[in-house]
Amino acid sequence: MRKNKIKILHVAQAAGGVDRYIQMLLKYLNKDLFDNILICSQDFHEEDYTNLVSDFEQIVMNREIGSEDIKAIRKVRKLIKKYQPDIVYSHSSKAGAITRIANIGIKNHCIYNPHGWAFNMRCSNGKKILYAFIERTLALFCEKIICISDAEKKSALNKKICRKNKLQVIFNGIDVAAYENAVHGEVKRKDLDIPKDAFVVGMVGRISAQKAPDIFIKVAKLIKNEIPSAHFIIVGSGNQEGDIKEYASDNNFLDSLHITGWVENPMSYIELFDVACLLSRWEGFGLVLPEYMLAEKPIVASRVDAIPNIIRDGENGLLVRVDDVNDVYNAIMKYYKDPSMKELIVTCGLKDVKEKFNAVRVSEEHESLFKNMMEKNEI
Repeated sequence: MRKNKIKILHVAQAAGGVDRYIQMLLKYLNKDLFDNILICSQDFHEEDYTNLVSDFEQIVMNREIGSEDIKAIRKVRKLIKKYQPDIVYSHSSKAGAITRIANIGIKNHCIYNPHGWAFNMRCSNGKKILYAFIERTLALFCEKIICISDAEKKSALNKKICRKNKLQVIFNGIDVAAYENAVHGEVKRKDLDIPKDAFVVGMVGRISAQKAPDIFIKVAKLIKNEIPSAHFIIVGSGNQEGDIKEYASDNNFLDSLHITGWVENPMSYIELFDVACLLSRWEGFGLVLPEYMLAEKPIVASRVDAIPNIIRDGENGLLVRVDDVNDVYNAIMKYYKDPSMKELIVTCGLKDVKEKFNAVRVSEEHESLFKNMMEKNEI
């Protein structure tokens, strides 16, 4: 019988969804059984991990491949040797590459969660081939790869990343209890100069190519023409923000567009939506979808990658073709014109998030994985 706690060293790059995922996972892991340590990139905040980790280390890890990666590998290797964890668990493609290289030859168990495969991104064929080659090579240096959806597992098998038995699906989840116990209505429509009776369409995500803000803003124009009182909220920031504002200005509805920038608690803004969109061009899971469900918002989402694993068209949301402005517009207008359909979809979504996408379930499945690893092959 093991007397000491199982020590898990998490390594993460890419704040945002990955950051929220790790916080949620650590919150519900049994603290009597597990001791968690976090090594993360410079865009994480130490105060978010108070009482969640015993040690917090920050190093420079950038999304792009560059000369800093060598320094990051050396630093991570040094920290792995310092903490001597039982399990090393890397989150995101970049942290996964750095950590698995850094961990070569060190005695521990190694787990990797890409949180969405890099080779599924919209990029050149050359980059897709390169990313798949890197994943295939580095898969040799870990025991388990966690897929956040069935679609992610299927992608890995199609690309021959590793053996089937190395892959384990643990669906993403969100902190249902925290939301139910939270104070609601912290942000009000009047705070954004939105009339109480306005029809509000919103999206949460980076204002960059993946999340298709260019499609969202074109749809907004069509809706504005049909519903003059409509307003639009984008919760996020990114490199296409200027283009989005310029389009709204050129089409005379900039005063109806509200871009929040990065926010700590997107749920406060989601509560203002009448319809919630996720129009991604590629998506590993789409953690915001269960957040929309929990906030009881009707969803319009693109039919791509893992999204159909979560959204059943016509049951708990409406699926649309990628980059199809008219398809998105028609789906949103269905909700506007048919409140009874909207109510049925919201009810189904709320049931799904509580049963299938609850953070407690995510942590329980991880606990089983960690304990099984240690029991099967005690180091």
